[in-house]
Amino acid sequence: MNNFLTVVSASVAVVLAIIASLPLLKPNHQLLSWRSPMADLVVKNAKIYTSDESLPFADSMAVRSGRVLRVGNYSSIKDMVGDGTKELDLMGKIVVPGFIDSHVHLISGGLQMARVELRGVSQKDKFVRRVKEAVRNTNQGSWILGGGWNNDLWGGELPMASWVDDITPYNPVWLSRMDGHMGLANSVALKLAGITTSSEDPNGGTIVRFTSGEPTGLLIDSAMKLLLLSIPEVSVEERREALSRASNHALMRGVTTVVDVGRYFPGASVKHSWEDFSDVYKWADSSGKMMIRVCLFFPLETWLQLHNLITKVGRTMSQWIYLGGVKAFADGSLGSNSALFYEPYADEPHNYGLQVIDNESLLNLTLASDRVGLQVAIHAIGDRANDLILDMYESVFSTNGVRDRRFRIEHAQHLAPETPARFGKLGIVASVQPEHLLDDAESATKKLGIDRAQKGSYLFRSLLASNGQLAFGSDWPVADINPLGGIKTAMKRIPPGWDIAWIPSETLSLNDTLKAFTLSAARACFLDSDLGSLSPGKLADFVILSRDSWDDVVVEGSASIEATYVGGVQAYP
Repeated sequence: MNNFLTVVSASVAVVLAIIASLPLLKPNHQLLSWRSPMADLVVKNAKIYTSDESLPFADSMAVRSGRVLRVGNYSSIKDMVGDGTKELDLMGKIVVPGFIDSHVHLISGGLQMARVELRGVSQKDKFVRRVKEAVRNTNQGSWILGGGWNNDLWGGELPMASWVDDITPYNPVWLSRMDGHMGLANSVALKLAGITTSSEDPNGGTIVRFTSGEPTGLLIDSAMKLLLLSIPEVSVEERREALSRASNHALMRGVTTVVDVGRYFPGASVKHSWEDFSDVYKWADSSGKMMIRVCLFFPLETWLQLHNLITKVGRTMSQWIYLGGVKAFADGSLGSNSALFYEPYADEPHNYGLQVIDNESLLNLTLASDRVGLQVAIHAIGDRANDLILDMYESVFSTNGVRDRRFRIEHAQHLAPETPARFGKLGIVASVQPEHLLDDAESATKKLGIDRAQKGSYLFRSLLASNGQLAFGSDWPVADINPLGGIKTAMKRIPPGWDIAWIPSETLSLNDTLKAFTLSAARACFLDSDLGSLSPGKLADFVILSRDSWDDVVVEGSASIEATYVGGVQAYP
């Protein structure tokens, strides 16, 4: 035993001597990085709304390599501050996750920014004056394009070709209504397109006529195709410039991700979305010119093309481009009297609206898309259109079996009494646009009557109470990209010129509205593992607001965007 202790003691002595002879290890960040990796950016002294239920609020956040490293109080993050870390002291200002706009026509919006802008025009004279200004800057024979007009702003009278014919004798004109479901052509354009008294209405569309049968210049939904084929294609360079303009505009409004449903609407070519994907988005991505993240939806008719692409490259093409799913239309719009309802329009007793695609075609295309795992989104505005789509979705579920689909209905503006509960039961995403209610409050009352409008319009709270999922967006350029405006509208529901809320029982809380523009919006397009909340591991897209008090945001609804960060890098201003 004594010998054993002697040997052990000698061994210990040798080891201690060796250790003593080694140089002292100095702490350095590389050796400690496995415990506390150094942050590229630390945001501190802020009021951070994370949209993550496990830690809803924090005052500091660490970012590394474009992703959130840690969120909490500063004492839990300060060990991540190193020599190369930038610290951003926000002096109490509010930070929210980057807003996700769940429904835009991004390149269309960028193109519109360079065309005749008629949004907000409230007088016929001003409408004509805007077109006259464009004529001065346009060569004879060239098209004058623009849009955004809303006839409800000047009393409801619909424009006619005669409004602009005298000032555009040598230029074809096409001016789309704000909702994109109706447009005005002048007589030069009608002649070029061959639209005459003898022209027939296409399925799902209407050529508006005088009692004599002569076209007034207005084309609704799929009838627009009769004219759009005559408009020269937009050049690749114009579309690339449009993406840049649109992206900068989105960043200015705090939007870091959009769901782009493309330059696709009734009457438009299904090729446009694919041309923009190849000529614009892929080019911008490979050239390092993407500024915001995009989740792309393509026309339902092209589902096989999208399936083949996803099979080849996957759903995530890069940190900027995600392949979302397919989109179709069930009806038109309220403003164009083409949304599909159970009861006729109050101002057109024989008109129930338009169904722009037949049930069988829509079901077969949706079944095929679903079988290969694609997400489906369908535009439906009227109460009958929404129920038709829910019926169809239910049939697809029954036929193809159970899975996590997150099927969407885009707009869901006017619903029958039992419909909100069906959204929750079937797990359907209601992709809605709060700002539209500002335009529709007056017109819905005129077109539907007070009772129908009050009971079924923009039922945000009813959808949430029924376990439906809300994803907020703008439908830009139909309405402007403006999440802060959408938040204020969903909370207050006070249209311009009104002193009281329109259907106050459907107002939402600040938390509900923030979620609908962040985490719920991300979940609605299968991006919630990377986006939607300021959670460790997710992409560090965030927005700094001008306010330092949540009470100011709630009571005044007047916060503005101070800065927008994408991947931890300042992108605006």
